[in-house]
Amino acid sequence: MKKKLVVLTGAGISAESGLKTFRDSDGLWNGYKIEDVATPRAWRKNKQLVLDFYNMRRNDVLNAQPNAAHTKLAELEKDFDVHIITQNIDDLHERAGSTKVLHLHGEIFKMRSEHSETLIAEIRKDILLGDVAEDGAQYRPYIVWFEEPVPLIENAAIISSKADIFVVIGTSLVVYPAAGLVNYAPRAIPKFIVDKSIPYATVYNLTAIEKPATEGVAELNSLLKKYV
Repeated sequence: MKKKLVVLTGAGISAESGLKTFRDSDGLWNGYKIEDVATPRAWRKNKQLVLDFYNMRRNDVLNAQPNAAHTKLAELEKDFDVHIITQNIDDLHERAGSTKVLHLHGEIFKMRSEHSETLIAEIRKDILLGDVAEDGAQYRPYIVWFEEPVPLIENAAIISSKADIFVVIGTSLVVYPAAGLVNYAPRAIPKFIVDKSIPYATVYNLTAIEKPATEGVAELNSLLKKYV
């Protein structure tokens, strides 16, 4: 039986693939204010602006490639039962070869009816005003925005509670509810955090690797060998 390795990833793991981190120090996201493009209020106010923003992000992801951190996580499936819980909306984990990926905050290559969370379609090109779902409602990005509940958080909590090893990569442990998942992991199991800037965290049995994701995951893989 392979040990269950649960990995929570954030924007830091995709930054080295050229994808801008979720929120820069200036409080802007690709030059946009968060509240203008990533809230239900923004959608009601200016659908075109929101669509333009996510169309740009979709194009960025299409042009990005998985980096060494993504591929090394995929390689861990040889020795562990790896479950990735990601806050990222890109598909770089999947393209790198990871087979069990839960997207907490949605997926950039999907769209949904603005009135129904269950009417979902694949999308690789731009979403345009006038593109409608089966219910006649405008398609919106399949993204969990600020001020919206995170539908898959309970699934993620269950996965975390069954971990034999818990790893956090490229996220600060300060953005909730995702940051709370480490508290669902059994207290005594080994835990690791990989980030280029690690905040103070009161987590039992935690090993900190303060490096960018590509360097840090290489070190992590070496440390995990003793648990195989």
